[in-house]
Amino acid sequence: MNLYQIDKLKKVYGDKVIFDNVSLSIEHDDKIGIIGINGAGKTTLLNIITERDSADNIEVIKTGKIRIEYLPQNPEISEELTVLQQIFKSESPVVKLVGEYEEIVSRLERDPQDDSLQKEMTLIAQKMDINDAWGLESEAKKILTKLKITDFDKKMKELSGGQRKRVAMAGALIRPSDILILDEPTNHIDNDTIDFLEEYLKSIRTSLIMVTHDRYFLDRVTNTIVELEAGKLYKHKGNYSKYLEIKQQRMSDMERIEEKKQRLYKKELEWIRKGVEARRTKQKARKDRFEDLEKNLDRTEKEDLDIDVATTRLGSKIIEAYDLCMAYPDKDLFKDFTYTINRTDRIGITGRNGMGKTTLLNILAGIQKPVSGTLEFGETVKIGYYTQENLDMNTELRAIDYIRETAEYITKKDGSKVSASQMMENFLFNANAQHTFIRKLSGGERRRLYLLKILMDSPNVIFLDEPTNDLDIETLTVLEEYINYFDGPVITVSHDRYFLDKICNRIFSFEDDGEILYTIGNYQDYYDRKKDMYISDLSDSKRKNAENAQAKDIDDEKTSESRKAKLTYNEKREYDRIPQDIEILERKLEGVSNELSKAGSDFVRLQTLTAEQENIETELLEKMERLEYLEKIFEISQKGYE
Repeated sequence: MNLYQIDKLKKVYGDKVIFDNVSLSIEHDDKIGIIGINGAGKTTLLNIITERDSADNIEVIKTGKIRIEYLPQNPEISEELTVLQQIFKSESPVVKLVGEYEEIVSRLERDPQDDSLQKEMTLIAQKMDINDAWGLESEAKKILTKLKITDFDKKMKELSGGQRKRVAMAGALIRPSDILILDEPTNHIDNDTIDFLEEYLKSIRTSLIMVTHDRYFLDRVTNTIVELEAGKLYKHKGNYSKYLEIKQQRMSDMERIEEKKQRLYKKELEWIRKGVEARRTKQKARKDRFEDLEKNLDRTEKEDLDIDVATTRLGSKIIEAYDLCMAYPDKDLFKDFTYTINRTDRIGITGRNGMGKTTLLNILAGIQKPVSGTLEFGETVKIGYYTQENLDMNTELRAIDYIRETAEYITKKDGSKVSASQMMENFLFNANAQHTFIRKLSGGERRRLYLLKILMDSPNVIFLDEPTNDLDIETLTVLEEYINYFDGPVITVSHDRYFLDKICNRIFSFEDDGEILYTIGNYQDYYDRKKDMYISDLSDSKRKNAENAQAKDIDDEKTSESRKAKLTYNEKREYDRIPQDIEILERKLEGVSNELSKAGSDFVRLQTLTAEQENIETELLEKMERLEYLEKIFEISQKGYE
């Protein structure tokens, strides 16, 4: 069933056409992901649907009274409201009812003897019963808890930015709607929250429209992709992977059509040049056809993305961190962090919000000082740091002049030059966009420009703090390609699993116990390792139960004359040999670790070495556990039974 339809949508900002006669229909079971480069009009489209922005021309068809719930990128927050009051701040009658109930509860807590409030409570409770609103309050608390918000009476002004975003998200999720619209819902939330949001959105029957740059999220939640490009709208059935297949086919079809047009053009051009005489009418018709063909010919030069730029010379010593510790008066972030950064490192830093990921990045960049520990930099290190902080841009500059402030050109590995304009083309700024004043660029376009400025400075070490929060998929693809060519280490803080899988060969994960877990490989390798550790923990629990039972058996046997607590001949030989076995395994493990550090981006070699490392670690653990057991028997035999 068609819930909502837009036809003949036109929107122009100044001299920039955002939408040119586009249409979009929303069905009752649609889960739509909207994609496109920054500045293509994604948020503008959401604002037009929710009537927060107007169109130059539009026709809207709705099926009855459609309830639309919208979570913008920067939700409106009332700082004096409590968490629950903020969630139930809505025009929906049922939601307003729950909000009124929460308000009376709050007032009664301050003055429990107020008779008038007691009467109001009785009346509101009756209305809650009639409207079956109790479930809504329960659902709100359940979702808040899942989003790691547990103090429901805390005021919004006391929450962090990330917590505010999660409260706003919970409000959007629980309010009844026919169409739920989310603008960048995965920005500034951790992977646990993203996992919950994925499952929740897949389970609801509400139609969904969202803008997100999280490609795994798009793949797992959506059944329709809407692509905005050059004022046009392309709708593709299927998730993000299906969209990529369809787009590739569409591009191939267009290339084949263009090839045919080029061949026909060359043939007709030869005919024109020969000046072949024929009947006047046919000759004129053919000339007209040639002119039409020439007008419609795509003369855009198709070139592969070429960003294999040279970097500033990087010495053998880059950044060495020893025993770094960081803490605030009310919280310890991490301790004893030691790592030597290598040229081939592609490190992803992940973990829940507020655990210290950006702090670690700032310390490694030399921007922030640790509580203790030392940090040593190589003399040639030149860091390019893409931060989350607000940009300090002169908005009266044109985009090209902003880039030229840093460099007119950069040098490629082969010694040739790439101009600032060419690099801007690579980073999706066409000729018009290059000469646009920065004040006219969208927020996402400014972030893309800021990224390019950092790279134009030819750094030899790159730090990225949550780059996927603000950059569109196309720009991320360019950045991934740039990193692939980049001849130096890259360290990024990110929750974007697709990005981490694509670029990383190391993951540093902030765990709940305050430790930083090192994993060789990308995010999927880290995820698999965590899953194995969880299963291993369960196995350890069973093993400990078995050991406890075994220890009890040993205790019971102490009173038995038939079994003396002593090592058998074979156990004694094993007991004498195990320390040597452990030493050999530890040397093997050290050797494999050294090989892993040299393997770089050779993923076949990495996979083989990682498997070997895991086998050695398993054998080493078994030897240590066996030694512990034999030592226990040996100690008992030495002491005798008491």
